[in-house]
Amino acid sequence: VCSSDLQFKKELKMKIALYLLPVLMFAITAQASEGSHSKTSKYAGEEKRSIKSLSPDDMAELRRGGGWGLAKAAELNGVPGPAHLLEMKDKIPLTGDQILAIDKIYKQMKAQAIKQGERLIALEQELEHLFRSGPVTRDTLRSSLNKIANVRMELRFTHLETHLKTPAILSKDQISKYNELRGYSNSDPCANIPEGHNAELWRKHNGCQ
Repeated sequence: VCSSDLQFKKELKMKIALYLLPVLMFAITAQASEGSHSKTSKYAGEEKRSIKSLSPDDMAELRRGGGWGLAKAAELNGVPGPAHLLEMKDKIPLTGDQILAIDKIYKQMKAQAIKQGERLIALEQELEHLFRSGPVTRDTLRSSLNKIANVRMELRFTHLETHLKTPAILSKDQISKYNELRGYSNSDPCANIPEGHNAELWRKHNGCQ
């Protein structure tokens, strides 16, 4: 083998090594990073909550009779909610009689939702106490979860049933306008930010540039 061939092979090996080095370093760094974080729970910090299953924001939403995301099945299928209708009454627009009718069902819903929300918080607190005091038996756990499930179901029913009442009060054009303002009738979420949403957070969550 001539010296030129040996030199060529040597240079080739060096180039391959230089090419692979960044790849190997990246793999080692990624593995080390993964190893250092893999044992950290995504729930870290939540152990300080008074009720582990509910955040302070969750409890505040329940106590004020907020939707808590329970009416999405109606809201995202074009059935308006009373709270947002009242917020956008001038843009839809709503008549005086419509405002009175919607305000009535909204207040009825809110009063009921607040009671159910407080009950749900109390039941979650009882579940919290079970695990704090221990030991928890199968029977006590099942009984606690059944109570929580029933109240949560009733709360969701309250919100969804109220949505069912709004189409009878509104015209088709008003429902269409509602969905347009809420950003549901536009295929591009970045082009139409719904009323009541933080513009910056909306763009971030929808990957808008």
